Amino acid sequence: MTISDDVLTHMPPEPHKTISTRIRDGDLLLCAAHDPFSRLIGWATKSPWTHVAIAYRWPSLGRIMVFEAVQTIGVRAVPLTNFLRQTSSGQKPYPGKIILARHADFAAARGKATSDEARRFADFAVDRFGDKFAAGEIWRIALRVTLGRLDRDTPKFMGPKNAFICSEYVAKCFERVGIKIPWDGRGFIAPADFAADPKIKALGRFRTG
Repeated sequence: MTISDDVLTHMPPEPHKTISTRIRDGDLLLCAAHDPFSRLIGWATKSPWTHVAIAYRWPSLGRIMVFEAVQTIGVRAVPLTNFLRQTSSGQKPYPGKIILARHADFAAARGKATSDEARRFADFAVDRFGDKFAAGEIWRIALRVTLGRLDRDTPKFMGPKNAFICSEYVAKCFERVGIKIPWDGRGFIAPADFAADPKIKALGRFRTG
């Protein structure tokens, strides 16, 4: 179901240890924050949703990791506890709210006896680790964000190559298993497009800070 903005106020926050027991590989972390870059995304999309990332269990490390693309750094993995505690720039406490969500089609794919879909998803996500933002790509990202604010279509040559904003990275991961996140093709696929997808539902709100 579509995730309403109301969950940010009406869904009670829970400790991460409680919500963590519900997390499955490929679940989404939808964020509504108000640090400077998040405000830029919110301005471009006219939405409270400013960041999206992927949760994945890493059994050998005994941790739930978060796969995300962040400005200046690129694609990386961080422990869930760190993700909830601070922004990618180190701002503490986390300046906003974080929702755990799940895409119905990916959940169904993981339920199969053999899931090539889950493997392709993970392989693509991990293989992007370390992709950094070159100066030219940062300029392209800024232009995509501006086009989004202006409700303008994104020319093909301005689309993401190997540098993504968060939602572009997550959308590409889902595309590897044949799941497309609906969007209007204007500017950039945004965190708000994930919240608007009727196949994505909210499972809980983390207590941050």
